[in-house]
Amino acid sequence: MSEFGLTKAERLHSKVRIDKLFTQGESFVVYPYRVVFICRKKENDVPISLLISVPRKRFKRAVKRNLIRRRVKETYRLNKHLLSDNVPQGMTIDMAILYIDKEVCVYAVLEKKMKELLNKLKDKLVSDGIQIGKGEV
Repeated sequence: MSEFGLTKAERLHSKVRIDKLFTQGESFVVYPYRVVFICRKKENDVPISLLISVPRKRFKRAVKRNLIRRRVKETYRLNKHLLSDNVPQGMTIDMAILYIDKEVCVYAVLEKKMKELLNKLKDKLVSDGIQIGKGEV
């Protein structure tokens, strides 16, 4: 059952890594999400580190931001195996998921789009051959 957890080690919280992610990372959009990611050599034992952001500019009330953040986190937590099973040994992916819609989406739509996002990221990493040198910390 722990394979469906989202531990603190899996959350991206290092300011240095976050800055590097947004300055050197690649991005794409699967509406209502924008994904920024970077691959690097593994420093810890988790294959994917995640950051979820819901902008205050679009949602003034913290209640709505927290609702969206919880829904996005839950959809990722239940579907992360689509991506994490395909990350090679010795590599880790830092990624940020940004919610860009102006309205609160229902859970079913968010889950469908999250699956699409993870599959697209997996295909992108396989087609690029997971560039190691580009995102080293």
